[in-house]
Amino acid sequence: MNDNNGLITGADGITRCAWHGNLPDYQHYHDHEWGRPVTSDRRLFEKICLEGFQSGLSWLTILRKREAFREAFEGFDFDKVARFTDADVERLLTNAGIIRHRGKIVSTINNAKRAQELVKEAGSLAAWFWKFEPEPDQRPEVVDIAHLRANPTTAVSTRISKELKKRGWTFVGPTTVYAFMQAMGMVNDHIEGCFCRSEVEAERARLTRPASSVSVFHGNAETL
Repeated sequence: MNDNNGLITGADGITRCAWHGNLPDYQHYHDHEWGRPVTSDRRLFEKICLEGFQSGLSWLTILRKREAFREAFEGFDFDKVARFTDADVERLLTNAGIIRHRGKIVSTINNAKRAQELVKEAGSLAAWFWKFEPEPDQRPEVVDIAHLRANPTTAVSTRISKELKKRGWTFVGPTTVYAFMQAMGMVNDHIEGCFCRSEVEAERARLTRPASSVSVFHGNAETL
């Protein structure tokens, strides 16, 4: 790894972003998931909730517990999670497979209810989130490690965070939201020199952005 450029070359001779450290499961996540565009409401809900659980921890810790999280939270079906009760909170606090943090568990249940409200507002979570996609002139000309280290948040992640908090979401600060934007492909932050960068750009170019199915949402678009 070259600490100056944030890249690492694996045993397979392929150069990637360095953050996965050549750990097999982390590398697989980097190669096949991180930054590739997501339009599934359930997967978007999963990603933003897990980014909230990651706060103060390493993403690798969350990744290695992800299947346990999926089992604990009904595959992140937010309609099901929204029906969780105080008894479910207590049950989850005994689940050693997940992060047993009462505030984050309660937040996930709360955010499930708020997700239902966003669906009513915009037609889908995907339509609501993707409308915030930054314009090209809001993105750096070159994505390198210096840029990423200097910008853990952006104007867009701050805006989304404020809008979510206004709607009652929790554990959705600007840094958490930017990590979510990176993970779900709203931005491509694979750095220059990583083989994934061009692949992700091609996927983003082919993507049909989800549109709202609720007409009033369009009328409010300029105020979001």
